[in-house]
Amino acid sequence: MVLNLLPRVSCRLAACSGSASIGRVVRFSEVSSITSTPAPLLSTTLRKPLIPTLPSLQTLRQAFSSTPSRSQFVATLDAPPIQSTTTATSTSKFETTSNAETASESKPSISRPIVGYWYLFAGSLVFGIVALGGVTRLTESGLSIVEWNLIKGMKPPRSQEEWDEEFEKYKQFPEYKLLNTRMTLPEFKQIFYMEWAHRMVGRFIGLSFIIPGAYFAYKGYMTRAIRYRSLLVAALIGGQGVLGWYMVKSGLSDEIMEKPHAVPRVSQYWLSAHLGSAFVIYAVMLMTGLEILRANKVKAAQALEKFNALLKPPTVQRFARMSRGLAGLVFVTAMSGAMVAGLDAGLIYNEFPKMGEGFVPSDMWVMSTPSDRNPNPIPWYKNLLENPAAVQFNHRVLAMTTATAVSGLWLYSRRVPLPRYARIATNALLGVAAIQVTLGITTLLYLVPIPLAAAHQSGSLTLLSVALWLVHTLRRIPK
Repeated sequence: MVLNLLPRVSCRLAACSGSASIGRVVRFSEVSSITSTPAPLLSTTLRKPLIPTLPSLQTLRQAFSSTPSRSQFVATLDAPPIQSTTTATSTSKFETTSNAETASESKPSISRPIVGYWYLFAGSLVFGIVALGGVTRLTESGLSIVEWNLIKGMKPPRSQEEWDEEFEKYKQFPEYKLLNTRMTLPEFKQIFYMEWAHRMVGRFIGLSFIIPGAYFAYKGYMTRAIRYRSLLVAALIGGQGVLGWYMVKSGLSDEIMEKPHAVPRVSQYWLSAHLGSAFVIYAVMLMTGLEILRANKVKAAQALEKFNALLKPPTVQRFARMSRGLAGLVFVTAMSGAMVAGLDAGLIYNEFPKMGEGFVPSDMWVMSTPSDRNPNPIPWYKNLLENPAAVQFNHRVLAMTTATAVSGLWLYSRRVPLPRYARIATNALLGVAAIQVTLGITTLLYLVPIPLAAAHQSGSLTLLSVALWLVHTLRRIPK
C-alpha cells in the first residue's frame, strides 16, 4: 500500500507548503528510491535520517488529507532552481580569471618580433648616416647649406635663379672667403647635394622611427618599458638634429675671420657631441632589437632556465663585466677620434709608432706653456682638447689601449666556459679590432685619403657593434 501511495505523496507534499522548494522534491526523489528496498528494511530506512531529513508522519497525513490544485502543482514544477553558493563563487572566480587574462593580453609581457626587426632596421639607417656624415665632413661639404629649414629645406634649388641665390648665401661666410674663393657653381652643387642628402637621410630616419613606433604602441605590440624607451629614442633623434645645426653654425661664425691663420671648420666639441649622440642612438636601437628578438626566441621556461644557467659561473660573470668595460672603452676611443677629425689632427705627424723624434710629440704642451709666441697660455686640460698634437697623441694611446684590451679579453676567454654565441662574438671582436687598427695606421701614413678615412670612421662603429653584441650574449634574460 505504501508503494502505491508514494506517487500521490510526492505530488501532494509539494503543495503542502506555501512556497515549494527544490529541497522537498529532492527528499521525495530519495523516498522513491526506497521502493526498491526489501520490506523488512523499509521501516529502518524510513527512520534513517537523510540529508535533507524526511518529513514526519504528521506531515504525511496532512499531505493525504489535502488535494493539491493544478495551479499549485504547476507552480511547483515551474519554481526557479536555487543557485548554490559554491556555484556563484566558482562563477565569480571564473570571471575574475577571465578579466585577468584579458588584462594580461592588453599588456604584453614580451614585445612582438616585428618591433625588434623595426629597431634593427632603424639602427642600420643610423649606421648609414654616420658613414655618410663622415664622407660629408671629409669632402668639406658640411658648411655648404648655411640655413636650417625643417620643411622648406627638403626642396633643393631647381632653377638657375635659385642656384645663384643659394651660392650667394654661401659666399657670405668664412669657408668661401678663406678657402674657396675660386669655387665655381658646378663645384658648389657637388658639396651642396652631399650635405642635402645627409640632412634628408636624417629626416627619413626620424619619420621611419616615429610613424611605425606610434602604430606599434597603438596596436599594443610593445611592452610598457619598450614604449618609454621608444619615446626616449625619438627625443634623442630630435636632439640629434639640433646638435647637427649647432655644429654647422659653429663653422659659420665670423669670429674665425678675426683669428690669425684660422681655418674655417666646425667646433670639435660640437662635432664630438653630434657623433656621440648618433653612437648612443645606434647602441640603444641595436641592443633593444636584439633583446626583443631573443626574448621571443626563448619563451619556454625550461629554455630560459637553461640559458641563464650558462651565465651563472663566476668566471662567466667576471668576463661579462670586462666586456661591458671594453664596450665603454671603444666608445671613448671613438669620441677621441671625433676630436681628431674636428681639428684635422690627422694631417700632422703622419708616421707610426713615433711622433717626430719620440713617442710623445715635442709640442705636446705648447698651448699651455707660456712663451714669446704664446703669451696667453690656456689651462692644461684645454690643451689636451684643443692642441692638435695632444689630441692625436690621446687618440693613439686610447686606440692601442683598446686593441690591447681586446687581445687580453680574447686570451682570457680561452679559459672561460662561454656560451656559443659569446664565443663567436669574442672571436669577431678580435678580428674587427685588428682591421680597425690597420685602417687607422694606414689612414695616418697616407695623409688621410677620403676612402680610408671614411672606412676608419665606419670601422669604429662596427667595432662598437661587435662589442655590444658580446655584451648582449652575456646578459641574463629576466623571468
